[in-house]
Amino acid sequence: MSIILYIGVFLFCLIHLFPAAFSGSRQGIVEKIGEKPFKGIFSLLTVLSIVVIVIGWRSSEADVIFDPPEWGRMVTPPLMLLTFFLFISLGNIKRLIRHPQLSSVILWAVAHLLSNGDSRSVALFSSLAIWAAVDMYFLNRRDGKWQKPDVVPFSADVKAVLIALVIYIGVSFAHVYISGVPLAHS
Repeated sequence: MSIILYIGVFLFCLIHLFPAAFSGSRQGIVEKIGEKPFKGIFSLLTVLSIVVIVIGWRSSEADVIFDPPEWGRMVTPPLMLLTFFLFISLGNIKRLIRHPQLSSVILWAVAHLLSNGDSRSVALFSSLAIWAAVDMYFLNRRDGKWQKPDVVPFSADVKAVLIALVIYIGVSFAHVYISGVPLAHS
């Protein structure tokens, strides 16, 4: 397993935990450099960490740790469509789930682990699922009691489903180019 993959995942998690876990420190940095420069640096570090993850992934051997369940490959595609719907977070889903984007990361990780039992998959997907759960904890602690947002028009839900479907189709075609792994069809 490539240490590069671990470094990329560690950087990604650290970068994204910082605002939730250390909101006072974040605010201090924003006061010194400004909101836009902070967001720019945050975005740049995020892209860098993702590039490191992809390089680490592609340079790692996929040693088998466990055999995923046979039904795993059948449930992964619909779970991934739901993942994109949650990640978009448009519409009334935010009234049902406090952290739809972080929930989508956990679902994305679980969906991939249902189809992949190799060492790099376990390292990447389990780490990011744990990060998302820990981030939810820190966000809940920071933000206090959840205030459900107001109801939005049904058209926002329809829009979210359509966008999720388009992204799902696009990612399905691009998956092999991003990860080097073709999607398995059952």
